[in-house]
Amino acid sequence: MYPLTRLLTHCLLLVTTPRRRDERGDVPGWVLVTVMTAGLVGALYSLAKPQLSDILTSALNSVH
Repeated sequence: MYPLTRLLTHCLLLVTTPRRRDERGDVPGWVLVTVMTAGLVGALYSLAKPQLSDILTSALNSVH
């Protein structure tokens, strides 16, 4: 085989061969999802804390 043909064949195989997938996953994406979820839960809890306390108090008072 000629050197140029060999080089082009090698380059073609490198480009077209399926690559092994990285099994670690998308770490920055998961971190972002986790941080955003924690932020949303914290924001909703700070808004709903008085109502949640009233619901819990009334539920406990109805047991007695």
